[in-house]
Amino acid sequence: MQYDYSKNKDEHPEPINADVKGLIPEWLQGTLIRNGPGLFSLGETRYNHWFDGMALLHSFTIKKGEVTYRSKYLQGDTYNSNMQANRIVVSEMGTMAYPDPCKNIFSKVITFLSHTIPDFTDNCANNIIKYGNDYHATSETNYIRKIDPMTLETQEKVDYLKYLPVNIVASHTHYDKEGNSYSMGTCIAEKGKTKYTLFKVPGGSGSDGSPPLKSAEPLKLDVLKMATAYLRGVNWASCMKFHAEDSTLIHLIDRKTKKEVGIKFYTGAMAVYHQVNAFEDDGHVVFDVICYDDNSLYEMFYLDKLKEQMGADTMYCKPKCKRFVLPLSDMGETGEDLVKLKYTTASAVKEKEGKVLCQGEGLCDGVELPRINYNFNGKKYRYSYMCCVDISPVATKIVKFDAETKQKIEWTGGDCFSSEPVFIPRPDAVDEDDGVVLTCIINAKPVQGGFLLVLDGKSFKEVARACIDVDFHMDMHGYFIPDSS
Repeated sequence: MQYDYSKNKDEHPEPINADVKGLIPEWLQGTLIRNGPGLFSLGETRYNHWFDGMALLHSFTIKKGEVTYRSKYLQGDTYNSNMQANRIVVSEMGTMAYPDPCKNIFSKVITFLSHTIPDFTDNCANNIIKYGNDYHATSETNYIRKIDPMTLETQEKVDYLKYLPVNIVASHTHYDKEGNSYSMGTCIAEKGKTKYTLFKVPGGSGSDGSPPLKSAEPLKLDVLKMATAYLRGVNWASCMKFHAEDSTLIHLIDRKTKKEVGIKFYTGAMAVYHQVNAFEDDGHVVFDVICYDDNSLYEMFYLDKLKEQMGADTMYCKPKCKRFVLPLSDMGETGEDLVKLKYTTASAVKEKEGKVLCQGEGLCDGVELPRINYNFNGKKYRYSYMCCVDISPVATKIVKFDAETKQKIEWTGGDCFSSEPVFIPRPDAVDEDDGVVLTCIINAKPVQGGFLLVLDGKSFKEVARACIDVDFHMDMHGYFIPDSS
């Protein structure tokens, strides 16, 4: 059973009524928007990496037990330029675009200079971010694109650089209960040094109607290699290197003081793409992350490698869900484990010169794309919902994991692929797992179409599915917008 990552997908901009089997809870009203790459070749050119494909948005609107579906390509500057030229003319992280061979040398030099300090793409094919009352498609560059969440129409282009000194911005924004969002960006051209900026964007629009980013609060990339990548004929992604011999530094920022905690936490080398949750407990900060022992995950998503690997049982660096614990005080003897929590085997051993060596507790293996009940974000929690990725990064199962008992409940649909599961709490719910889990299911047999799966949050059993006669694309992340009415 394989998924063709390089296949171009059709958009369906007009709403399609789904065939609902089962009973969708009456309280579940709203729209789930998902985002991911859907177009991988234009004319005689094609993208090298799956992440580089043109952004294809799709949505499932749930109302009174019925579901409508639509999908539409994000029509940003990158999309329009590529379409007009019928070739890839804007570079992505894994695919460098070069001028037409018929162009003269002067044009080539100008193109090189424009890539030295790159003006990145606005192909925002990774996630959906909410800032105030607006929704944006986003990737990892300084550009995001506002969208109409109901029609999926592309609206204005937003440049983070107008508000913050960041060239690269994480697309996995986290939110607190007040609606404020938190993210991190990287400046790659400040006096030749890499600078990281954590920032908070307040929820809601300003009293004068100004965009929320106007009120943003700012709380090992080789820059030289990146600046000369175009001249050397390589893509920007090749400038990043994993150093297995180096330590991972863990920076802890106090949200109230906006200052870093003085203790120097570190652990072994690891790559982290997604965080599960974090909370404070009895003088400790506990945080759970999905981590890898190397950076092979990004490498294996080059489209040529995907074709090779999906035809065989090729093993890759399996992700692990780990729990780390940071003591807020380093009072103790050298060599002492400063973690005093009884429910975890994670350790934090005091060393000389104010350093603390942290070792994580392995919670479970072979899981990715974690989501939680967001009412418990930043709080002590039990449940997470994730994709099972065992022998390959293609998920055929999803799982509910209990961090307290370490028990797992799995759902599998046979010949199908699962997207990131999203938990929606029932209004006025008390129990953490009282709600439903939504996930987009791709049928391995495209002629049969895919479906939106609705699972009960407690039992993890299917309560409904909304079948759509459409060949879904593999998406990355998304956002559920509850119906305010």
